[in-house]
Amino acid sequence: MMDKPQIICHVEKSLPFSLFDGKWIPCSAKFVVLGSKPKGTGALQIYEITEGDVKLLHEVEKSKPFKCGSFGASSLRERHLATGDFDGKLNVWNLEDTSNPVYTASAHKQIINCIDGIGGLNVGCGAPEIVTGSRDGSVKVWDIRQKGKPVAVMEPEEGEVRRDCWAVAFGNSYNSEERMVCAGYDNGDIKLFDLKTMELRWETNVKNGVCGLEFDRKDIPMNKLVATTLESKFYVYDTRTFHSKKGFASLSERAHKSTIWLARHLPQNRDIFVTCGGSGSVCLWKYNYPAQRVKTTDDGAVGVVGTVSLLQNNTLSSQPISSYDWNPDKIGLALCTAFDQTLRVVIVTKLNNY
Repeated sequence: MMDKPQIICHVEKSLPFSLFDGKWIPCSAKFVVLGSKPKGTGALQIYEITEGDVKLLHEVEKSKPFKCGSFGASSLRERHLATGDFDGKLNVWNLEDTSNPVYTASAHKQIINCIDGIGGLNVGCGAPEIVTGSRDGSVKVWDIRQKGKPVAVMEPEEGEVRRDCWAVAFGNSYNSEERMVCAGYDNGDIKLFDLKTMELRWETNVKNGVCGLEFDRKDIPMNKLVATTLESKFYVYDTRTFHSKKGFASLSERAHKSTIWLARHLPQNRDIFVTCGGSGSVCLWKYNYPAQRVKTTDDGAVGVVGTVSLLQNNTLSSQPISSYDWNPDKIGLALCTAFDQTLRVVIVTKLNNY
């Protein structure tokens, strides 16, 4: 029993506002949390871990609540934070001076639900780009070196129904040409857009709102994609082998007995990931590859999906967990925020045994 990883809450800090996202500041013992104050303004706080506790270093209040953030498109030297807010604005902040954003765009007509970044932090090749997904039904890709207008827009044609986009993720960024964006919507649609050819590469429907998406790594040829949904189910797609009729091989698993808000892969081991539930629970999973990942059939090569095993689970909060971020430098250290207005620093033990 003691050989199994344990999920331990190391620090808990209750805050006077709603928390939507939390991210480690790269190469530091600091992190940032984003949310909404009771009077409808945006809160951004920077903390540092010191001697088993967290210390508030800096606090900013902005006119609109923050929904999501990413450091993914920034260099390790600058460590600029990109944020999406309730007004549909994309801002990029220098955390040393948060008086004005270093980049801003009126990105969407409604709230930005989700954001991801790539090309910075020495992860992924090619341009530094940010992707945003919104309630207005559009997914947009931004290059922060180009002011004010997106480099790519994926949205329904005129007259088509606009679905609320809840999740976006970059992947396949293994050289300077290749790059994919995956988007998940409230009606269960998952769409994979190829930014190199500017076309829809693959789509499927999982019959339930897609709350979270993440590739196991952004900077390798696509390997695995995890999608989490409203009604206790998550899906793992083997994205290495694509079949023109059957698409990607996949498995589905039930967990949490509630909405699964998100999945996050361990930076030090892409086959281990957590899922976070609406019940405030966290499940730690390991993906097990099949003996052969591809089988040959009469109509071409088809992927073979593996299995997942539950390594551990724990309930951290009485309310849904809104964000979970593994520390890229220290294996097993994580930050999570929940709707009980509490941030938690979490330690998961024994991960280097896998």
